[in-house]
Amino acid sequence: MNSVPAPRVARRLPTLPAILLCLNATAANTNVIMQTHTFKRVGSCELKADVFRADDTVARPVVVWLHGGALVMGGRRSVPRNITELCRNEGYALVSPDYRLAPEVKLPAIIEDVQDGFRWIREQGPKLFNADTKRVVVTGGSAGGYLTMMTGIRVQPRPTALVAYWGYGEVDGDWYAKPSEHYHKVAALFTKEDADKARSPVPLTGSEANNTALQARSTYYRYLRQNGLWPKEVTGFDLATERDKFTPFCPVRNLTASYPPILMVHGTEDTDVPYSKSADMARELARLKVPHELVTVPGAEHGLAGGDRQLVAAAHQRALDFIKKHLQAPAR
Repeated sequence: MNSVPAPRVARRLPTLPAILLCLNATAANTNVIMQTHTFKRVGSCELKADVFRADDTVARPVVVWLHGGALVMGGRRSVPRNITELCRNEGYALVSPDYRLAPEVKLPAIIEDVQDGFRWIREQGPKLFNADTKRVVVTGGSAGGYLTMMTGIRVQPRPTALVAYWGYGEVDGDWYAKPSEHYHKVAALFTKEDADKARSPVPLTGSEANNTALQARSTYYRYLRQNGLWPKEVTGFDLATERDKFTPFCPVRNLTASYPPILMVHGTEDTDVPYSKSADMARELARLKVPHELVTVPGAEHGLAGGDRQLVAAAHQRALDFIKKHLQAPAR
């Protein structure tokens, strides 16, 4: 495992989708550029981070996006439009890093990748992209929301604040460890042979996946949920005999009074990640008197699908305002 401070690729935005073309980061119409850096190598696997920021030398606060995908799929290029627009409009540096995916690696190694990514931001960010590393907000959705919560207990120094969209604070609950009725109803029943087609002989980050590979990973995830196998496949631990090994990877059981301020967004009818997972976090945070908010969208599914449009828009705006509040405050 090696930290790699030198930039791997640097290019301007015309290689990106139209939403990121010709963006203005400040009133002075400073162009936004993207640089791709390799921050870690493990064998032949390169872990990269995309960095978007104004094309200037001003030290800028950082927003880190951790992608979702149940820790078995997804990639760093899936930053939501509202996050990219917030960073563009407010002049924040936006960093979206890779991490290796399960089942080729297990959860402890995934968390190490996240920690190494933040170590790289802290140590190399000021030199490579003028990062103000005293002001860092972490955000992500679903499994990215889980990883966001984990940064509050595993990343030092702790982030300034966290925003977790439909995330979860445990990885060993019955909702993951028992067969899901929802996934039995909404998808064909998959076999182990179907699921095994998704496995790779080498570790993957997801950023290099093609459409066929992505479909195979989706099938793999559905198979895990249909059979209650996600915790064992992703962590490598056996719930029946190694329950204690899950605890270090469950934020809700590791919170302290020094946990960063956090805002959580969740829909009440989420059939993938139960709303109760964010509610459990909120309850424990309240007990410890940690500043937090739980923005609830009644009737909304995973990703707030099916929720009232005005309530969904208000939830997203509240999250963006929370990020601005903590990044505009004086650096600690």
